[in-house]
Amino acid sequence: MKLKLILKDGTEVMGESFGFFDRKKGWQVDGEVVFNTAMVGYPESLTDPSYRGQILVLTYPLIGNYGVPALTQVDELSQMLESNEIQVRGLIVSEYCESPSHWQAKRSLADWLKKYKIPAIQGVDTRALTQKLREHGVMLGKIAPTDMRFSKTMTFVDPNDTNLVAEVSCKAKRIYKPKGKPIGTVAAYDCGMKHNIIRSFLKRGVRVIRLPWDYDIRKLKGDWDALFVSNGPGDPKMADKTIDSMRYAMQETKKPVFGICLGSQLMALAAGGNTYKLKYGHRSANQPCSDTRTERCYITSQNHGFAVDEKSLPKGWKVWFKNANDGTVEGLHHTSRPWFSVQFHPEASPGPEDANYLFDYFLDKIGK
Repeated sequence: MKLKLILKDGTEVMGESFGFFDRKKGWQVDGEVVFNTAMVGYPESLTDPSYRGQILVLTYPLIGNYGVPALTQVDELSQMLESNEIQVRGLIVSEYCESPSHWQAKRSLADWLKKYKIPAIQGVDTRALTQKLREHGVMLGKIAPTDMRFSKTMTFVDPNDTNLVAEVSCKAKRIYKPKGKPIGTVAAYDCGMKHNIIRSFLKRGVRVIRLPWDYDIRKLKGDWDALFVSNGPGDPKMADKTIDSMRYAMQETKKPVFGICLGSQLMALAAGGNTYKLKYGHRSANQPCSDTRTERCYITSQNHGFAVDEKSLPKGWKVWFKNANDGTVEGLHHTSRPWFSVQFHPEASPGPEDANYLFDYFLDKIGK
């Protein structure tokens, strides 16, 4: 069956459906069309809540060849995926492999997509499509049947106009306990938190209090040693309640605060800085980032469409990491307080683990 991708500028790209398709009249799926250049890791990427509201284009030419692992959960945490469901709105690939082969594969990518009602198209020149997105910038688009035609009056839904963080955040407070006696307690705002972040804390002996994005940190009273703010989708300015709690934590408690991805943008906003939307964002597993203090470069995993405006940072804040490709802000730190953040993903999943040491760096600040 044929499907097409329609972009807001009128571009129409045809391909073969290998995911979900609804035969009812007028069926379509809207989203922001973005690209990822990673060679592996599609199960982790598709379950990353930071992709909420987006139609994902994968540039690697063959997708699906190692299938999808089982959704095995322990204490509500998936063990091999980054959330308990597929988060993207749609998937575009060059070639889909119908016969996966991997000892951990429990189902095909196509079957998995159909279970969660996610449409997917193959047979697309994804590298040409990526070039277009790089030149124009990310665009709104929709996956639709072939009989639907673009028109200037066609409406495209922008996911960034809604509070995507509220959609993907947990709905109630949840506590995770490590094996053995905890070395400390981290209050962790779930703005779309990847499960490997929680796993990274637990394996280090940390007790984690997972909080909804709009939870008032004052309710915890003294039952936490440090604050963590996670990755997540959409415009960071939508997460106003998280920003308020971060501001309180930094101004009133002086405890260590660490943010990853969206958490870095929220830290800048809580400090009084500003953020802006990138032309096409950073989504890959090979983004080089340089530590401004040591000049050491790390290869990092990334997934974001917004960035911190360096010129807006108030007194006392410095840029910690910079993207070696375009010079955008990839991390912040306060000059005298234990508050810092990174725009990339030290927990990887997928991607390199070069920056995994940042979890230990954060935990070393507890009690100091």
